This record gives sequence, structure tokens and C-alpha cells, in this order.
Amino acid sequence: MAVPVDALMLDPTAQGTLQSRIQQMVAQGILSGRFRRGEKLPSSRKLAAHLGVSRITVTLAYNELLANDYLTSRGRSGYFVSENAPDPPAFADREAAPDRIDWDRAIGQRFTGGASPAKPLDWQSYTYSFIYGQTDPTLFDHTNWRQCAMQALGVRNFAAMTADYYDRDDPELVQFVLRHTLPRRGIMAQPEQVLITLGAQNALWLAAQVLLTPGRRAAIEDPSYFALRDILRQTRADVVPVPVDAGGLPPDLIPDDTQVVFVTPSHHCPTSATMPLDRRRALLERAGALDALIVEDDYEFEMAFLHPPAPALKSLDDEGRVIHVGSFSKSLFPGLRLGYLVGSARFIDEARALRASVLRHPPGLIQRTAAQFLSLGHYDALIRRMAREYDARRRVMEAAIAEHGLTIAGTAAHGGSSFWMRAPDGVDAEVLARDLARRDVLIEPGATFFAEAPRPIEFYRIAYSSIPADRIPEGIARIAQAIAARQ
Repeated sequence: MAVPVDALMLDPTAQGTLQSRIQQMVAQGILSGRFRRGEKLPSSRKLAAHLGVSRITVTLAYNELLANDYLTSRGRSGYFVSENAPDPPAFADREAAPDRIDWDRAIGQRFTGGASPAKPLDWQSYTYSFIYGQTDPTLFDHTNWRQCAMQALGVRNFAAMTADYYDRDDPELVQFVLRHTLPRRGIMAQPEQVLITLGAQNALWLAAQVLLTPGRRAAIEDPSYFALRDILRQTRADVVPVPVDAGGLPPDLIPDDTQVVFVTPSHHCPTSATMPLDRRRALLERAGALDALIVEDDYEFEMAFLHPPAPALKSLDDEGRVIHVGSFSKSLFPGLRLGYLVGSARFIDEARALRASVLRHPPGLIQRTAAQFLSLGHYDALIRRMAREYDARRRVMEAAIAEHGLTIAGTAAHGGSSFWMRAPDGVDAEVLARDLARRDVLIEPGATFFAEAPRPIEFYRIAYSSIPADRIPEGIARIAQAIAARQ
């Protein structure tokens, strides 16, 4: 590897001749670890032109470094950092430059301090990982995804991959959403009513920023997706948590002066409850009476392997008051970060303009690869394979839960990928999770899903999307043992 000439800059405050300053500059680069053994230095001609000095000055500096064994010369190949050059000190021993900024005063708006938990990045290293939202690599269609990526990189798709769409999206992906994904949810839309987003969370952020301002009121489910609460806090709107029951959010508990309702009717987060059809209609009637809008997060509708999915709330809407949020990230893989917003054209115009001011559009390569994967039927095949496997894993987990006497607090009527659990009174799921991690088991404590303190401490979530069926019984047994030890 070569050291770029731009990495070499003379310190204007350094003392001494040009030759000694060049020598010092190179030596400091080696001693600091920026230039490593075996790396090639710029030629004397190139460095001289870059620094605006004579070539003989650079040559003399290089010769001095050769004599001190900082550099070595390889004939006509040039100068290289010597294999005998001094070892740089460990970076941990170097003191960072002092930070004299008063950040409490300098930061105008805070985005930290929310309830979002830190999820373990090394979840795959645990034998019994019941972490929600992660993909089992054994289920994913690596071969066809790779082929679709290669097609997206090909000459025919070069423009789609490299073009700046400004505030638009890949037309092939939009057409797939319009003709395939949305009709499965009973939704009919036009291209101007669809916006591709960087996952569902980005879609929720766009919706919240467009619809809410300080003084407006939003109703959310309690418990609910913790990141949504963080998003809504940024708008400085009045956010009212509404307790959910076995059927999801009760419409009659929505406050009278609510302008926007955020809801997950297909699979409530985190309990996995599915809102019944009559309650969906009641929610639309309540929103109509309030002249309120509804933001419907329709995640996990694809995982309806027990019964056909209920119609999307948007499909029942004949007034244009429902904004529909969908995502391919949960069904394909979380790192894809690809979702979509569906709503009235006036709303989408504003969301599109806001998105363009932040990130223009999701990368063309990702959009075109996903469009290829979806349109060639690989997506549907993957969903069917995942549904069969999830169904089998769910049955194993249900049996293990029953065998060990654990309590299910919430489960999806149509399928899903997780169980919402409740430990006995007084068992803190945060402490339980730490104990289990030491036993090679990962679970997700549930307190962060609740809006207000004191939050219930006994709830936790266990998913079967990231653990093979043959490991589930032993993992559940370890959970039961850890709970028993805490009683």
C-alpha cells in the first residue's frame, strides 16, 4: 500500500531547515503509526511538487531517513518504510486533544436520552439467542440475492444504479410495491402516493416530522415501539400513551383532541396482538370523528402463517386519513433498511421534500437489487420458506413454554416471530437478562416498551426468528431455571 502524497503536510510552526522539517514530518508519520512498515512513500519528485520545494531538498531528507533506518530504498521502485523502523506507541497510550467546548450550551437540540436499549451486536455468538428482529442466515436466499445484485451492477442497469434520482425512486421498485405488495394488503395506489424509505423507522420519522409540531397531540400504544417514542419526542408534540389490550389499541380511549394516532394493527409491538376487523373499523370511525390522521405501521404482515392476514387499515380507509408504513427489512434482512410510505399525494409530496433535504433517496443499487429480487419471485419463495420454518419453531417453543410453566402475556393470532412473556411478580427482566447472558442465552427485557415510570419490570420478549428449532427447548429450560432461581 502506498502513502498518499496528500498525507504529507509541513507543519508551518515547525522550526529548522526545510530538509529537517521534511525529515521530521516523515519520521512523525512513522512513529505515530500512520505510515506502516512496507508502505511506499511518494517519489522525491512528486513530494517536492506537492510541498513546493526543490527535489534535492526532499532527496536529502529521504537519504537522512535511510541512514537512520526509518526508510529503505528498493532500486528503481522508490522509498519504503523500513521493516526496522521504530515501533509506534500504542494508540491507547496517546492522550487525546483536550475538548474545551461547553457542549451543554453548544447543543441546541438533544436526540440522546431515549429509552431505546442497546442490542448486542454479537448475538450470533450465543447458542440460545432469542433476540427479535435478526435474520437466521440459514433461511436467507444468498444465491439469488447475489445474482440480483450482479444484475443490478450490470450494463443494462447501470443508469438505475448510478443515476441521481433527485427526490424520486427506482420506478421498478415502485411498480412492484404498487402492483404486488399493496394489493396483497387490499390497497390500491398511484405512483405519486408511494415513497421509498430507509426502512420503516425512517418512514415513521418522516411521517412524524410532517404531521406533528409543538402543541399538536399524538396518541401512541402503550406499550409500544421504543424508537417511535424517541422519534415523537423530537417533534415536541404532546404524546399521549393509550394502554392496549388483547385486541390492540382501544379507539374509545383516544383523547378527544388527538390529531395523529400511531398504531400497529397487524402485529402490535411488542405484544404481537392483532387488531380485530371490527375494532379497525371503530378506529377509523373514531379518527373520522376527531378529524385525526392514522399512521399504520404494518410490519410483519407477511408472517401470517396461522391464518390469512387481516386487511390493512389503509384498505378500509375511504377518506384518505390513513398513512401506511411498510418494510422489506424484517422479511428480507434488517440491514437492508428499505421500506415505503403510502398516503395521499399531498402528504407524500411533503415527505418526499423532507427526505430529499436529508438523503435525496435510498441508494439506487439497493433499490434495483431489491426490485430484481422481488420481481423475479425470489421474495415470495423466501416468505413461504420462512413461514414454514417459523411455524415449526413456534410449535416447538409453545410446547417448551408449556412444559416449563412459563407465562405468555401476548401472542399473535396470525403468526409473527416472537412471544411476549411475563415473569412472576417481582422478577426483574433486566436482571434476568443479565443472568441468562452468562448462561449463553439472550432475551429482550420489556420495560423499555412502556411509556411512563414506574415501568413494569416483569415483561420480556423471546423471538424464534434467530434460533434453530433444535436449540429452543434447552434455551427455554435455561430461562425457566433462571426465573426459578430468582423467586
